[in-house]
Order: sequence, then C-alpha cells, then structure tokens
Amino acid sequence: MNTQSQQRPKAVLLFGPTAVGKTALTESLFQRGFEIVNADSVQVYRGLDIGSAKPSSSLQRLIPHHLIDIRDPWEEYTVGDFVHDADRAILDIASRGRVALVTGGTAYYFKHLLYGAPETPKADLAVRASVEESIRENGKDWAYGYLSSFDPVAAARINPNDVYRVSRAIEVYLSTGRPLSSFLLSEKEREDVDFITIGLRRERKELEERIRLRVDIMFSEGMYDEMKRLLREGAKASWPAMEGIGYKEFFPAIECGECTISSIKEDIVRSSIRYAKRQMTFFSSFPTARFFHPDDTEGIRLYLESRGFISR
Repeated sequence: MNTQSQQRPKAVLLFGPTAVGKTALTESLFQRGFEIVNADSVQVYRGLDIGSAKPSSSLQRLIPHHLIDIRDPWEEYTVGDFVHDADRAILDIASRGRVALVTGGTAYYFKHLLYGAPETPKADLAVRASVEESIRENGKDWAYGYLSSFDPVAAARINPNDVYRVSRAIEVYLSTGRPLSSFLLSEKEREDVDFITIGLRRERKELEERIRLRVDIMFSEGMYDEMKRLLREGAKASWPAMEGIGYKEFFPAIECGECTISSIKEDIVRSSIRYAKRQMTFFSSFPTARFFHPDDTEGIRLYLESRGFISR
C-alpha cells in the first residue's frame, strides 16, 4: 500500500438489494475497527423503524452507527445532504483510527458519494411551489409523463411513484432550461477517500423468497401498528419519508377503504421485488465493485485483507 492511500481516510462501501443479507454480514465481519454510516434513505427518518428494517438497538450498541434518526418524516433529505453528512462521518471515524462502513440499499447515495454530486442548482422555492401545485392538480402520472417529454433519460432513472425526485427534475428544468440528466456525474472515482466497493447478490428466486419472509416478519413485529401511529401523528402520502416501500403502499389502501392487510403485504412484496431488480441493475454499473454471495464471509474477509482494510 502506498503512503498516499495510508494517509487518506478509508471507507468500505457495502451495498446490495433489499433483504440480501447486509445486516447479518455486518454482524459477522465488521464488529471490530468499524463504524457504520447508514446509506438507506428511509432509515434517516425518526419513527420509521420496522418498515425500514432499521438496525436493532443491540446492533447499534455493538457497532457505532451514523446518519440514523436524523430527520423528522416530513423533512426532505436529499442526496446532496447525504454526501455532505457521509463525508463528515467518514473523516470523524478516521480521526479515531477506525474505518467507515457505508452500507444500505439506496443506490444513488453510493453513486454520488463515490463519484461526487453533480452541480445541480439550488432549489428555487417559487418554482418548487408551482410544480407541487401542478402535481396536486394533475396527479403523479401527469408529472412523470411531463418529465418524460423533455428528459427521458432522467425519467428512465426515476421510479414513476417517486414524486419527490420527479418533482425535483421538473423543477431543475423549469429553473435552468436544462434537463436534470445534463448535470452529469464525474466518470472518475474520488481520490480523497480510499474506497473499496463490495456488492452482495443472490439468485433471483432465493432473493424473492427472502423478501417475502422479510415482509412477513415486518408485520409480525408490528408494521401495522407502526403505520397507525404515524397516521395518528399526521403522516401524509406527500411526506418524503412516506415514499419508502413498506409505507407508501398503505395510502392507496386508505383511499379505497376496502383493502386488507394481506393485500397491503402483497403490494409491499411486489414493490420490493421490483425495487431489488432496479437496485441490482444500478449496482452492476459500478466498474470497480467486487460482488460476493453474502454467505461468502471468508472470501470477503480475504478481499478486505488484500486491500489493507482489515487484518487477522
């Protein structure tokens, strides 16, 4: 290892789709010398514990965690916020002679952390209010169609149900006259942090079975009660936190008034499976990533050792 890499803070990027087994691997391999930086866009929100599969209190005592429970569910938390906060956490962790383990499933968090955020314009509050009003009047399907008409590249990258990101893309276009996709990421990894990028993957059928099991466990642990509490606290479909899978599926059920818990569970399973496919497609685009089966603990350990991130 050269002197330059020794002087840079180290960070392991550990990503994978929903229910692939990131938490179990973390417990078995990263207890000593690591602190976790959360890269899940729902776990940043207070009170969203079961649906986001937030780390247990025992795991958080075992391994220090950062960027969990840092926003109220009605507050925005952008990818730019994440990169800023993650950078600070990585430096803080390195100052204690430890290594940051950045882990979660929000793919664009990893992309922007690794390559740097594009210089998109700051929010124009007047334009944002106008866009939000248009979406309220015309609906999210209209908004996605409108985005597709002038920026099909950005539209292809955004889930049609992700109203916040669709709205932001429209806002950027109306503010600048440029499509969001024209604000490009660098194609070169940052050099100020010594990153190692590890992806986890399973066979499709195995992953789908794990997703179904995870949703069953969510409801056995009190997912329905958690959502009822959030609704009593005023939760609305428009809250940024309510865009998360496991939460947004409740709102159509509330509107129709006839849906059952079993149908909500099935909607969550379907959403999670579709999301897992998109996650893997996105993660596969990382040129320096090494992929492992989550059960290959020894292979991952040897790879980390070869790069100087852990020692026997």
